[in-house]
Amino acid sequence: MTNNRITSLLGIEYPIIAGGMVWCSGWRLASAVSNAGGLGLIGAGSMHPETLREHIVKCKAATHRPYGVNVPLLYPEMDKVIEIIIEEKVPVVVTSAGNPKTWTAKLHEAGCKVLHVVSSSKFAMKAEAAGVDAIIAEGFEAGGHNGKEETTTMCLIPSVADSVQIPVVAAGGIASGRAMAAAMCLGAEAVQIGTLFAMSEESSAHENFKNLCCEAGEGDTALVLKKLGPTRILKREFYDQVIAAENRGASAEELKEILGKGRAKKGIFEGDLVEGELEIGQASAQISKIRPIAEIMTSLLEEYKQTLNRMQK
Repeated sequence: MTNNRITSLLGIEYPIIAGGMVWCSGWRLASAVSNAGGLGLIGAGSMHPETLREHIVKCKAATHRPYGVNVPLLYPEMDKVIEIIIEEKVPVVVTSAGNPKTWTAKLHEAGCKVLHVVSSSKFAMKAEAAGVDAIIAEGFEAGGHNGKEETTTMCLIPSVADSVQIPVVAAGGIASGRAMAAAMCLGAEAVQIGTLFAMSEESSAHENFKNLCCEAGEGDTALVLKKLGPTRILKREFYDQVIAAENRGASAEELKEILGKGRAKKGIFEGDLVEGELEIGQASAQISKIRPIAEIMTSLLEEYKQTLNRMQK
C-alpha cells in the first residue's frame, strides 16, 4: 500500500486509525491495532487521569509501534490529562469535542502530532487555523456522539477535503475495504474505524454488548438526545425511554435527568442491555461476528486491494 501524508505523519504502515471510543478503546485494542500496522488509540474520555496513565504504560509495553490517545476537550481534568500525555511521551493525540486551539501548541512543543475530529467544513477550517496536523471528518453514521449537522460521510469528506490543505481522515460508517476505498476516492488519505473495532475480541466492551451489536440490522440504530448532543445508539429499552420523552416535548433538563450518570458505562462496559446507553454505529448491521484485530485488519486490507483492482479493470 502506497505511503501518503497520513502514514508519513504518524509513522504507520497502513492508513487506518482506530476510534478512541469510551469503554471500548483500552490498551489491548490500541496496541493490537498498532501491532497490525495501523494507529491504535486509547480512549481517555472514560478514564480518570491515573487510569489513563496505566493504559498508556501497558500500551507502550505491548507495542513498539506508534499509538495515540483520544481526548475529548470538554474533559473536566484536562490539565492532568495533558500533563500525563506529555510525561509519557505519547506520540499522537486526537482531540475532539472542543476548541483545538487550547492545547495544540503545547502538545506540539512536547513533540506530539495532533489530529482533531470535526463534523463540518467550517470546523475543519478552524482546526486547520489552530495548527492541527490533520483532520478527522466524521459523518453521522458513526456511533456515539455526533455533529449537529447530521452530514453523511459521503457528503462530508469531499467538502472537508476541498476546504483544507492538511490531510483528511474519513470516519463514520467505514467497516470494510470497499468503504475504505470509497473514502480515499472522496479525498481522504486514511480512515478511522470505530464500530468494527468496538466489536473485536480486544475491545474492552462487554460480551453482551458485542453480541447484541452482531445481531443488529439496518435501521436498528438512531440519533437521539439532540437537545443535549446527538448520540447514535441501538434501539433498545433506553432508546424507548428517550423517544417517549422527546415525543412529549421533554426539555433538555428532563433528558439530562433520564440520561443520568454512567449510562454508557452501564451498557457498553458492564453489559446491561436494558438500562444501558448502547452506543454503536450504523455499520454494525454489516458485522455478524467478533474477530481478533489481526484478522480484521488483514481482511480490511485485502478487500481494499481487491476493490482498487476491480476499479482499475
